[in-house]
Amino acid sequence: MPFLDATFFAFLALVIFLGILVRMKVPGLLTKGLDDRSTRIARELKEAEQLREEAEALISDYRRKAAEAATEAQSIVEQAKAEAEAFAKESRRKMAEMLERRTASAQAKIAQAEALAIKEVRAVATDLAVAAAAKLIAAQSASAAGVKLVDDSIAGISDRLN
Repeated sequence: MPFLDATFFAFLALVIFLGILVRMKVPGLLTKGLDDRSTRIARELKEAEQLREEAEALISDYRRKAAEAATEAQSIVEQAKAEAEAFAKESRRKMAEMLERRTASAQAKIAQAEALAIKEVRAVATDLAVAAAAKLIAAQSASAAGVKLVDDSIAGISDRLN
């Protein structure tokens, strides 16, 4: 029989081997293994996609927060500048008012000192004039009535001048 050669037996061994594999459910196991692997890869891809979306959301959130922080920092800087300028303006105004008050106070003290000095000079001049007049009159009039009249007149002048 010419068909019973080595090729036939090799083919027959292959068919028997494949039959044994099918009987032992090897193709099902291979298919199941590939399906499991495909499912695991799909799940990992889905998780990776979720992680990427979460990362993008976090990046977006951080960028938004950074922009808000920059805006808030700029606002704080501008507000601080405005407050500093207002404080400086108020300080200059208060300083000017204080200088005006001190100047007015100093001028009032100077005026008081001038008035007091003028009063003291007048008092001293009056006392000197009265003393000089008393000496002159006493020297010119030797009588007791004349001396009494001069003393009364001098006392009257002294009271009127002070």
